[in-house]
This record gives sequence, structure tokens and C-alpha cells, in this order.
Amino acid sequence: MFSSWKNLWFRDATARPASINDTAVRIRAGILLAIPIFLSYTLYDAVFGSHWIVDGNTAVDTYDTDFDEHIIYSVHAIRKTYDYTVQTWVLLYGLFEMFSGMFVRTSYLSPTIWISSFLARKKPVLWKPLLPKRFAWSFGATFITVCLIFFNPDTFAHWVNTLSGAQLLSETEQYIPYWIPLTLIWVCLAFMWMETVLGFCAGCQIHALLEKIGIVKEECVACNDIFSPEAQRLKSKGD
Repeated sequence: MFSSWKNLWFRDATARPASINDTAVRIRAGILLAIPIFLSYTLYDAVFGSHWIVDGNTAVDTYDTDFDEHIIYSVHAIRKTYDYTVQTWVLLYGLFEMFSGMFVRTSYLSPTIWISSFLARKKPVLWKPLLPKRFAWSFGATFITVCLIFFNPDTFAHWVNTLSGAQLLSETEQYIPYWIPLTLIWVCLAFMWMETVLGFCAGCQIHALLEKIGIVKEECVACNDIFSPEAQRLKSKGD
């Protein structure tokens, strides 16, 4: 038990390149799946929901009709205002989780890694390299950053304008089309669902493709992994 807590989901926290328990990774993805689910409902309400708050008790018949013979009512309506404070904190936590999982030392700061490692302690272990997962989580971090900017356009615009010394972005308007975060949320939701349920890491597959065409160059994990089937075969052949 002490060894498992010491290494968390790593086979050996001191080994390079690092290998992580994919069973725990899938459990963690299932835990973090709550974030895109929550945000998808938020974005759906903000984009497709009513932008007005209407009190039905204040609807008054004007005793008049329009050209289609529809009765015209006079109502008291208030323009709905959105407070994304909760969503912002949820996104910041999600961004923290993405970055904390990318490196061995920061992994010990992640509550979900501790929880998933504990839940996976009695399940079959499947070791996979950390590098492709790190690449996949960088996608998640990018998606979260875009959503943070969408929910806080005035704050981001203020930072940009202050740092640049010029009025590059409007601080009173939403300059990011709603379909961008809406699409990213659903893509993120699909990726995390596939990771949790199917064990399919889309980001890892993209990383493998980039390796194959030579854009990304990584050292051979299997060559350095003394526990890999290939290494064991060569060892037994040498014996």
C-alpha cells in the first residue's frame, strides 16, 4: 500500500520515461467528465435558452390582436443576466487538473489522481507511457482556456489591452462566437467519454499519428522499458 501511494499511478515515479496506470487514468477521466457535462448545460441555456425573465402574473391582455389574429399581451420582462463565477472556478479547477497530470511532481497535487489511484488499486494494471497522455491533456487545457475566455471576455480583453498598451479588444462585447466553446465542450465530452467507457484516447492517437509522419519525435518507450514484452523476449533470447 505504501508503495502505491508513493508512486501514485506511476509504475516507478523516478523512472524516465514515466509510465502510468491506464486503469486509473480511465477512472480519473470518468470523474472529470462531470466538468464538461455541467458546462454543456450552462452553454446550452446561455445560447439557446430564453434571454428574458417573464413573470406570468404580470401579463395583461391589451384587448388587441395582431394581423394574424393573435392576442397581444403586455408583460413585465427583465433581461436575463448571467453570472459565470461558478463556471469560471470550475474551469480553473479543470485547468489545474490538466496541468497537474502532465508531470510527475505536480501529479501529487491532484485530488482526482489520488482518488483514481485508490479506486484502481485492486484492478488489473495496464501501463502506458505518460507522453501521449500529456499531449492529450494539452488539448483539454486548450479547450478549457478558450471556454474561460468566452465566459470572461471583459477580463481577458482588459489584460490584453493593458499588456499591449492599446485597445486591441473590446471590453464591453463578446467577441468569441458562441459556436466555438459549444463545439469544444461537446468534443471534450466525447473524448472523455471514449476514454472512460471505451478506453480510447483520441489525443494519444493524434500523438501517434504525428509521430508516424515525423512531426513529433519521441524516444522509443518500449526500448527503454525493461518490463515490455519486447524487452522480455530479447532478455530470454539472450539467456
